[in-house]
Amino acid sequence: MATEGPGQVSGKPDGEWLRVHPASPFIRGWVALAAIGYFFGRDTFERLLQGRPLMDDMFAGRVPFLVAGGGLVLLLSVLGFIMTWYFTRYQVAEGYVRVNTGFLFKQQRQARLDRVQAIDIVQPLLARVFGLAELKFEVADAGESAVRLAYLRIDDARQLRATILARAAGLEPDPERPEAALPEAPEFPVLAVPPSRLVGSLLLSEQSFFVVLGAVASVVLSTITDNRSFYFYLIPAVLGLAAAYWGSFNKGYNFTAAISPDGIRLRYGLLDTQAQTLPPGRIQALKVTQPPLWRIFGWYRMQVNVAGYGGPGSNGEAASRTTILPVGVLADVMRMLSLVLPDPGTADPARVFGAGLTGLAPAGAASGAETPAGVSSGGAPDGGFVTSPRRVRLLAPLGWRRNGFAATDTALLIRSGRLWRELVVVPHQRTQSMALHQGPLARRFRVADLVLHTTAGPVSPRVIQAGLDEARALFDAQAARAREARKRQTSEQWLAQVAPEATADRHTPDHPQNHEEGPQHG
Repeated sequence: MATEGPGQVSGKPDGEWLRVHPASPFIRGWVALAAIGYFFGRDTFERLLQGRPLMDDMFAGRVPFLVAGGGLVLLLSVLGFIMTWYFTRYQVAEGYVRVNTGFLFKQQRQARLDRVQAIDIVQPLLARVFGLAELKFEVADAGESAVRLAYLRIDDARQLRATILARAAGLEPDPERPEAALPEAPEFPVLAVPPSRLVGSLLLSEQSFFVVLGAVASVVLSTITDNRSFYFYLIPAVLGLAAAYWGSFNKGYNFTAAISPDGIRLRYGLLDTQAQTLPPGRIQALKVTQPPLWRIFGWYRMQVNVAGYGGPGSNGEAASRTTILPVGVLADVMRMLSLVLPDPGTADPARVFGAGLTGLAPAGAASGAETPAGVSSGGAPDGGFVTSPRRVRLLAPLGWRRNGFAATDTALLIRSGRLWRELVVVPHQRTQSMALHQGPLARRFRVADLVLHTTAGPVSPRVIQAGLDEARALFDAQAARAREARKRQTSEQWLAQVAPEATADRHTPDHPQNHEEGPQHG
């Protein structure tokens, strides 16, 4: 396989090395150029602001040196940019995407196409002005983006993404036309988040609650002590809240989700736009949360673990990339669940997943023993969830009726939290390992926590305060379910794991089938 242009695939055995757009280093390094200009021109700039003459006797003697020094630094910077561009090349061939960089210190990075976890198209504001985009590839077991191509023309970036996703899926070019570029897979819109809902979710967020609480405390303390200095403590909180609001609004603005044979496609951003593609089956775990104030409007947030996206302590960019629904109603949650888990593994998904989101065990329930830990849920009360036993109500007076788990044929569901509701969904084949945790108090009350280990991310699957017998039974049953699920997954190429019509959809962009009409969760 060889690339004859960005995204084109031919039948040659070796790939052609290509370069990124010539403007790429200048878009990445414009801050350095601006800093150089400010350093050498700040005297002139200050004189203009102060209304002073641009030159005097002392300043005139320095002008030739400033001009020469500034010109030399600028020339070296531009030459460095050009060299960086010239020695940066990429290739898609032999099942790999490779990027070579460096002049004195050379570096080659490569990623196996069948290990691609996600592909993002990122457009910072300046890149959007020039019609360019950055392509990011995430692969399994990578702590950062394995390959970054910055920058390509937006059409070339989309075509290259389509080619890599087709190769990752195991799709081969048409033997009658091996030189033809593979078309971009069609997509079907699933949902969009209105800006008004996004703003409302920020105003009703946990940060707003604590700022209001701090403001009330400041007013009370100021009134009692007659000391107005308490108000000054609010200034850092307000500034931090404003920055957090802007970051969340900028990342969540114009959020849309769509489904295609390539996977789930997410688009969002106000100034810097981003388009993510998550191939089917690459999501390791999913979490649905509902803060207390969001219950007024029935809003939820959804986050996922994807290999390469980083852990829970990652920066704001990683946090936005792991969010597949910043704020949505119950119907939106069910739609996204149907994309992440097309086969819910139960005959009544609306009831089971609804119980996971809002369910609560009856006040007289013992421990959910009606549904054994190794049996699929769906027919028992409360959606088949096995909750904490009554004896732990002293340890968790609010949460013991809420904390619990249920197993379907395809995933383990873990719910927790009475005030801050949370539902975690882990596909059986994504369970990498498990551990039973039991502290001194847990031993006294004969309960234990079961921790499931998946890829690092914002989701930390943990069954809280399950009865000791139920926890041990779940440990054995979940190990068996994970083992059987991994046996059925025989290939890293996702096309071999999904419905056969995905191939037909990829070869026929105008295929009329609406993928939104697949398996639904209610």
